[in-house]
Amino acid sequence: MENKVLAIVEGREIKESDLNLLVKNLGQNAAYFQGEEGRKKLIDELVMHELMYADALEKDLESEEEFIQVFNDMKRSMLQQYNLRKMFNSITLTDEELKDFYEINKNLYNLPEMVKASHILIDTEEKANEVLEDLAGGLSFEDAAMKYSSCPSKQSGGALGQFGKGQMVKEFEDAVFSMKVGEISPPVKTQFGYHIIKLTEHTPAKIADFEEVYQEVKENCFAIKQENVYKNKKDELTKKYDVVIFE
Repeated sequence: MENKVLAIVEGREIKESDLNLLVKNLGQNAAYFQGEEGRKKLIDELVMHELMYADALEKDLESEEEFIQVFNDMKRSMLQQYNLRKMFNSITLTDEELKDFYEINKNLYNLPEMVKASHILIDTEEKANEVLEDLAGGLSFEDAAMKYSSCPSKQSGGALGQFGKGQMVKEFEDAVFSMKVGEISPPVKTQFGYHIIKLTEHTPAKIADFEEVYQEVKENCFAIKQENVYKNKKDELTKKYDVVIFE
């Protein structure tokens, strides 16, 4: 892709790559600069950066003692961070290491029991029983939810998505986790009203397969290796250089 020149200030080019870097550094705030108008504002900001740089050069600010101190402090910090990054970037992980880590730490990758369910929320038990009669008469659960439910989930046929234990109120949870897939419950009373529940999917608790948690295993293994590399480097450098700690 062409790295288009967007502006020139005192002979210095401002390119598309400079704009992209600015957008990246803005993070979530970049959302405020979408569209052509936002793009123009960011280019103006980059131009202002160059103007301030030109002004600083003309004033010879780089010769001021305060700037030299600030520059040296920044250089020191950047060198420290760069050295750390190089050290951590040297860490490698093989698939064999990851599989060994997974086997030793399988208990970290327990997947809890999960269900998918839909519900119809009704104000009274009498009305809930009438809805059950409609369901028995052939009305689909999804249509009944759209027609009768007072929950916003009715827009999706009452679907609540997937959830585990501890995410719903106790009465609802006790009912849904005791049901069979495809089963429709009698009215279940909670603080919100009466729920008619349909269990659509049940996934038993299990230890996740290696492939399912590969990325998590990789991150966990890397974190431990990173900690060890850091500790070993600290021990090595402490022996190499003079260190005096007073507290």
